[in-house]
Amino acid sequence: MKNLYAKVIVGGSPISKSNFKLSNINGRAILPYNSGQYHDRYAIYEETIAYEARSQNPNTVISESIIAVLKVFYKSKKRHPDTNNITKSIFDGIEKSGIIVNDAQITRIIIEEYYDMINPRFELELFAESKFKMKYSILKKEEEDEPILYDPPSNKKRLITKTQKPKKSAQNGTITCSICGKKVTNDNIIWANKGTTALCKNCLKKSF
Repeated sequence: MKNLYAKVIVGGSPISKSNFKLSNINGRAILPYNSGQYHDRYAIYEETIAYEARSQNPNTVISESIIAVLKVFYKSKKRHPDTNNITKSIFDGIEKSGIIVNDAQITRIIIEEYYDMINPRFELELFAESKFKMKYSILKKEEEDEPILYDPPSNKKRLITKTQKPKKSAQNGTITCSICGKKVTNDNIIWANKGTTALCKNCLKKSF
């Protein structure tokens, strides 16, 4: 009888593949395995996933299209990788384990994000599509939960901090050019940087 289901649980905080890439002398992205540096963590994580997947599902190989249900448990509600990015890390390890033939088999996927400070982990279930089908619904809550609010990524925070908003005169609220500092009239104003920087047409022409 062919295998139609597998479940994998791997402890530890999930990591994203994109955070551990280095570049070789030609500028090509690489993932080191034995550099003796921090970047080796991804390779070790991938091997851990492969080992756990095989140990928990002996003699299991699913060779057809698959529905995947992934539950990720982070330590923190805000400080964690982008959940959409870690799927690549996880399925690379699952493919290496041999319980699936190719991660392209994943044709449908549900990703759920949870929080567990004591036991961070991911739980993955794989269902063969010849036997199972996906059905889900989104329901409105009777009582609203406290929202989890997020800050912009750190690189965007720096950009926002450095971006100078158009200077306005304290007397009449007029806008000045961010380059030459001269007053900008409505018929001579050009907005840049998503509306946060005002330029006069003369300074704009000089920039080309």
